[in-house]
Amino acid sequence: MHSAPAQAAGDLAYYGFEPDIVTNYIRKGSDLGYIRLTAEIMVDGNSNLEIIEHHAPLLRAAVVEIFGRQAEEKVKSIAGREEIRRQCLQAINDLLEQETGRPLAADLLFTKYLYH
Repeated sequence: MHSAPAQAAGDLAYYGFEPDIVTNYIRKGSDLGYIRLTAEIMVDGNSNLEIIEHHAPLLRAAVVEIFGRQAEEKVKSIAGREEIRRQCLQAINDLLEQETGRPLAADLLFTKYLYH
């Protein structure tokens, strides 16, 4: 897994999960839906980027798990997408706090969000 760090203005930096996250979600009926998204974690400073990169597999697994529990209506609505984004950010910070003692993620951005 490779990181895609990019410097932002000021002391903020971004860590992008690569490759895109592709997982299933709960759909009506017996079919599963799938979603493909690109997610970027905003952190304060380059030193925190290294920490995020080190824990990326754990953080990625948390995002996949959260999407796997979502209903179709939530995945496909704008309000639901925002709620899922906040859940993912909270889970990422909870895991980072357990692992490092600090919640390092300032924000989480979905820069690509495709579902079927």
